[in-house]
Amino acid sequence: MSSYQVLARKWRPHDFETIVGQDHVVTALTRALTEKRLHHAYLFTGTRGVGKTTISRIFAKALNCRGADGNGDITAKPCGVCDACRAIDAGRFVDYIEMDAASNRSVEDMTALLERAMYAPTVGRFKVYMIDEVHMLSSTAFNAMLKTLEEPPEYVKFILATTDPQKVPITVLSRCLQFNLRNMTPAGIVGHLEHILSTESIPAEKEGLRLIAQGARGSMRDALSLLDQAIAFSGGNVTGASVRSMLGMTGGDTLAGILEALVQGDAPAMLARADEMQGESLSFAQALRDLAGMLHRIALLQRVPGAVSPDEPTYAAEAALAKAMSPEEVQLYYQIALHGRNDLGLAPDEYAGFTMTLLRMLAFKPSGLKVRHVPPRDGGAAAAPSLPAAWAAPAASALETAPAISRAPTSLAMAPMPPAQSVPPWGELPAG
Repeated sequence: MSSYQVLARKWRPHDFETIVGQDHVVTALTRALTEKRLHHAYLFTGTRGVGKTTISRIFAKALNCRGADGNGDITAKPCGVCDACRAIDAGRFVDYIEMDAASNRSVEDMTALLERAMYAPTVGRFKVYMIDEVHMLSSTAFNAMLKTLEEPPEYVKFILATTDPQKVPITVLSRCLQFNLRNMTPAGIVGHLEHILSTESIPAEKEGLRLIAQGARGSMRDALSLLDQAIAFSGGNVTGASVRSMLGMTGGDTLAGILEALVQGDAPAMLARADEMQGESLSFAQALRDLAGMLHRIALLQRVPGAVSPDEPTYAAEAALAKAMSPEEVQLYYQIALHGRNDLGLAPDEYAGFTMTLLRMLAFKPSGLKVRHVPPRDGGAAAAPSLPAAWAAPAASALETAPAISRAPTSLAMAPMPPAQSVPPWGELPAG
């Protein structure tokens, strides 16, 4: 039987000092514990994996800690060695009750919980009820808990946690102290992962950790789960290439190559890059997300150059593209990438959706560059049909000789409108 413990559980914080990225919540709770200004109900909100359950367990330990000598009181620094602290860490403390509202959402479940809350704690100083995903409770269950939530016994504390506070009734919100846990920043995630890997003596490249932080999207638990996967996938050496392959992420060189071909109006080169991605079984949905991210950084380089770190692996290519593309182009391509990703599920397949997004960027390209026609996919000799003469770009000499008022900043010639014909009044027939 394996004794391996996943990183997300092994490195779960057991005191307020080791919590990362939630200083505003930690400061408020530690001061309240130090001054013993304790509310009876708390609401923790935030996305998955940011520490709602972890903080509730640490708070329960702080309320029930007896100290190493057994004579301790409420403290902001639980000892971690007394019976209460060890039992809460192990999930077997009888006076700390965690309830999942997703599977216990009925009024009967809530009534049974409230009836038990009327009894004094069995071994602890406080009886702490932690209700996770509280927004899943039914409306009748919320109504049943209102009175007890407002005036519980002095030995009862309620901790509610939710990822969707908009669904919690205002009558419940008004009875709780609300703390919004923030998403972890990529830099904060990378720093914490570096600390863990240094302690675990596992080599890693910063580029790989940066990709893991990007994939975690603000969740430290997700980052640790991805790190576990990356360690197994890479054989104990977390590199940028291995993480990129594991997540199906497109390399920065490929994305930069697509944008460089777009600037040159080179459709075959763009499709060649897409074919390479298909051959490597990369995710086109992730590619469009990464492409939008690259366009965002290019826009920042054009307007606020200092906002993009020169340490980024794709900084040189993005800086060159920022000079080659106009701000209007960047904004247009960014919107097309976003819409292309949203429409990917409606496309015949992901390859078609991705390549149509690239061709749409070419079709709406605001510059006057000529676009080379795409050769047949089957390698035949048939040439793509040329554009009708009426759609062709006007010659430079024609633009020079045109009157000043008729010159338009566009590469497409506008055909003159036919003269308007008079329409007879209603009820009259035309003559002849």
